[in-house]
Amino acid sequence: MSQVAQGRGRTGFVAGFLLAPIALYLTFVIWPYVQTFGYSFTNWTGQSPTFDFVGVDNYTALMKDEVFRGALWHNLLLLVFVPTVTILLALFFAFMVNAGGRGGAGGVQGVRGSAFYKIVYFFPQVLSLAILAVLFGAVYRTDGGGLLNGVLIKLGLVDAMHPVEWLNEPRFVLWCLLLVVVWHGVGFYLVLFSAAMQSVPKDIYEAALLDGAGRAQTFLKVTLPLLWDSVQTSAVYLGIAAMDMFVLVSTMTSGQFGGGPDHHSEVMATVLMRNFLYFGKSGYACAMGVVMLVLTMILSVITLRATRRERIEF
Repeated sequence: MSQVAQGRGRTGFVAGFLLAPIALYLTFVIWPYVQTFGYSFTNWTGQSPTFDFVGVDNYTALMKDEVFRGALWHNLLLLVFVPTVTILLALFFAFMVNAGGRGGAGGVQGVRGSAFYKIVYFFPQVLSLAILAVLFGAVYRTDGGGLLNGVLIKLGLVDAMHPVEWLNEPRFVLWCLLLVVVWHGVGFYLVLFSAAMQSVPKDIYEAALLDGAGRAQTFLKVTLPLLWDSVQTSAVYLGIAAMDMFVLVSTMTSGQFGGGPDHHSEVMATVLMRNFLYFGKSGYACAMGVVMLVLTMILSVITLRATRRERIEF
C-alpha cells in the first residue's frame, strides 16, 4: 500500500507542476491556432464583431490569387537556397576552424587564428533583424553612398551615372535578401556545428589523416556523417525561417509591407499582413495563415524523413 501511495503522490506532484504550463500553452498557443482556422471560413474584416460563414471561398480565392501564388513561389525558392547555402558554408567554416589545420605533434586542430575566426563569424548573430535591415539598406543603396555600388564604381564595373538599383531591380531583389539571411545565419550554425565537432574524438580525425585522407575526404567521410543530426535540425529551422522572411522583406523593399518592385520580392507573410491590415480581409488573411502553417508542417516532416539515417555512435 505504501508503494501505491508513493506512486499516487509522485503522479500528483508531477501533474501539479505540468498543469499550469499546459494551461498556458493551450490558451496562448493552441487556442489562437484554432481561432485562426475558424476565422478562415468567414468574411471577417478584423474590426466588426459580426461576420458570415463563407465555407471554403477564401481558400478557393487563394488558388486564383496571382500575388499569393508568386509569393508562394518566392518562399519555395528561399526554402531551397537558404538552408542549402547556409548549412554548406557553416559546415565548411566549422570544419576549418576545428579540424582544418595540420596539427603535427599537437594532433588535429583548426586553422591558424581559428579562435578569432569563431568570434568574427558570430558577430552578425548579435544584430537584430531591424539593425540588419538598416545596415544592408546602406550596402545596397543606389546613390554613391551605397557600399556595394561604391566598390563596383571604383573597380570600373558600374557606371557612376547609372548605379545598380539592387532592391528595385526585379532580377536582383530576391537574391539580395537571400544574401542578408545567409550572412546573418552562418555564424550561428557555425557555432552549433563547432560544438558538435568538439564532441567527436580527435582520434577519428587522426586515423583518417594517417590513412592519407585529404581535407575534402575527411569532411565528407568523417565530419558530415557524425554531424548529421545537427545538420538535420538546422535544415528544419532554416526552412521555417525561409517560410517567414517578413521582417527583412517588409523593411528593406518598397511597397506596403514590402514586396516590391512589382511583387518581385513578395512572400506569403507580407501578402497576409497587407490583406489583414490594409484591405480589411482578415478572414482571407487567416486562410493564408492556415496554408502557411500546413505547408511549414508538411515541409518539416518531409525534411526530417528525407534526411533520416542511422545514428553513428562513437
